[in-house]
Amino acid sequence: MAIDLDGLLKQVGDRTAEKLDSLPDVIEKGQDLDVTKLPINSTWHRLADVVCVVADLERSTNLAKGRTPAGVASIYDAGVGSIVRILASFGADFIDIQGDAAFALFWDERRYERAFCAAMTIRTYNPTFTKEVHNRWPKAASTGFKVGVASGPVLVKRVGPERQVDFQEPVWAGRPVNYAVKTAQQGATDRLLVTGSVWDVIGKNDYIAFSCGCDSGVPGREPSVLWKSIELEKIPDGQRHGTYVGSTWCSTHGQDFCTEIMAGKTARGGIPHREMSKRNLLDEGTVLLKDASRQRAEEKAASLKTFLDASK
Repeated sequence: MAIDLDGLLKQVGDRTAEKLDSLPDVIEKGQDLDVTKLPINSTWHRLADVVCVVADLERSTNLAKGRTPAGVASIYDAGVGSIVRILASFGADFIDIQGDAAFALFWDERRYERAFCAAMTIRTYNPTFTKEVHNRWPKAASTGFKVGVASGPVLVKRVGPERQVDFQEPVWAGRPVNYAVKTAQQGATDRLLVTGSVWDVIGKNDYIAFSCGCDSGVPGREPSVLWKSIELEKIPDGQRHGTYVGSTWCSTHGQDFCTEIMAGKTARGGIPHREMSKRNLLDEGTVLLKDASRQRAEEKAASLKTFLDASK
């Protein structure tokens, strides 16, 4: 194959200048988008607020050590396939697989609730997956899924050859996917990490912020705060002040809590005042946290205003 390198570089250089000089059309969609109907053209569509869940397979580059190719393939089939099933079960509006990671976008009604429940279900599935893999290859490196959740506005358009549908894919431009990937990468298989904007929403839900009071499924303790603060090192703005949780769905109350969260319930009784105070400290415990929280609120309000102004 002969390539005219100078000609190709001139072509893409001219195209870059042309694209930057002529700004594309952007259609404000708010929270309403049918991704299957996106056309192949220069128009972008913007969603005001999207929640992204990323599940990234740990140590995937070393999976082949101590395993046959068929064994490696079975790990991908079992693990990534199960993650996709979980994401679909909670009504993800879009799901994609990128190598050893799966990501899902939620933008419709109760997007934060559905995204959290999906992420927590992946977190709960993780020990089962890791144990099954270890039992089959006890001498090989273990693995599992690192989970991260982020949110914010995105731009999307479908790209690819017009007459080759199999090569057409939506492209998601914006922080949610990028930040969710970075958040997952910083985590571990025994944690679920979320960015600041996600915590701003789910942290106000008593079914999410506090435990049920069980100890390994056995009732008897008071509810307590489940989450801890974490600085997300690869995120440059106010989203970096995130939180993480190490627990899973309770074997006794998990189903009930999941049902209540999915139904839109947020308030619970019986939570000690001291634990409520601890939860509040995760939001605005320092001047830095207060400033970051205010920044995120202003950005979210501005994103919504952009949509409302375009809708007039």
